Amino acid sequence: MPTISSKGRNMPESPIRKLAPFADAAKQKGTKVYHLNIGQPDIKTPEVAIEAVKNIDLTIIEYSPSAGYESYRKKLAKFYQRQNVNVNPEDIIVTTGGSEALLFALATITDPGDEIIIPEPFYANYHAFASSTSATVVPVISTLETGFALPSIDTVKKLITPKTKAILICNPGNPTGYLYSEAEIKQLAGLIKKHDLYLIADEVYREFLYDSDDVHFSVMNLDDVQQNVIMVDSVSKRYSMCGARIGCLVTKNKDVLSTVMKFAQARLSPPTIDQIACEAAIDTPQSYFDEVITEYKSRRDTLITELNKIDGVIVTKPKGAFYCIAQLPIDNADYFAQWLLESYDLNGETVMIAPAAGFYSTPGMGLNQVRIAYVLNQKDLVKAVNVLKEALKVYNTKK
Repeated sequence: MPTISSKGRNMPESPIRKLAPFADAAKQKGTKVYHLNIGQPDIKTPEVAIEAVKNIDLTIIEYSPSAGYESYRKKLAKFYQRQNVNVNPEDIIVTTGGSEALLFALATITDPGDEIIIPEPFYANYHAFASSTSATVVPVISTLETGFALPSIDTVKKLITPKTKAILICNPGNPTGYLYSEAEIKQLAGLIKKHDLYLIADEVYREFLYDSDDVHFSVMNLDDVQQNVIMVDSVSKRYSMCGARIGCLVTKNKDVLSTVMKFAQARLSPPTIDQIACEAAIDTPQSYFDEVITEYKSRRDTLITELNKIDGVIVTKPKGAFYCIAQLPIDNADYFAQWLLESYDLNGETVMIAPAAGFYSTPGMGLNQVRIAYVLNQKDLVKAVNVLKEALKVYNTKK
């Protein structure tokens, strides 16, 4: 019988989506499922983007240029410049979501066996992208006790070997909500300069900051390592357009850009209609973002307040994005998450959570942790956390 590739066998399963069949089965039984497992916002997409799609004046839906429409890249560059981020149109390649940008970045800079240092817990698909390119993930462990702060720069330095090609961060972080300070980014810059590495920064949650004294510092604003820096971005969360698969890879390094273009040409082009919607979305008024951030801040505060009412739950307040990692009074979050969907409901309702072990590459880490996405309205968040609280009582009694 034909065999599956070792890459395919080693590809990690999504901790976010692997429980979907159990959620579907629960819904078929009539159970209401509160989805705390996935970062799918319920915020409305900006009307300007919806109207742009409704009013498309095309007789042929053609391929777009492999790098994306020039008009979109120009508007995107101006968008970054308004945020005081040092980006020009020629620095940008439009991709099919931020995921493709990350995949292109790793394919461009790594050979099989090369190493990528990533603070963990990290977005689970980083591991999948590394597997796809035959690169090796080298984790540097951050902990709940420190709020998932970046470990000391000496700790990171000790992981560098002749095979190390890059350090990859998500800022603000998925799944932790951690926000890297300017000082931390500059420490990493010093490290990549000294060891001639790349710094890849996934900045898709750059707008999602909730405390007045917090500021996002982009790697594109690092002065003396511009040839070592690659930024990844996406419209999915910014405009609540997850289904519009548009992201971008940004760098000043011309060799990286020309190599990424080979991959971009091989996949032909990013989606045409999605780019039209995204170009229109750039004209979204600031009032939209102000309302969105106010809403998410309230959701964050509500979630953390309610979680802190549950005996045995440990959680830190995230500074950005819309996720947190919570430690539960259980032994195995995989079993518990499946049990919630298969065997438990409170007045016909249950919750779906993402077991956090899938966000670590170190075996044994995160077994009693879960990632929670606060993408539900506050009323539903309170209900969902109450279901979780009562479920823990039943689950621990049955053990």
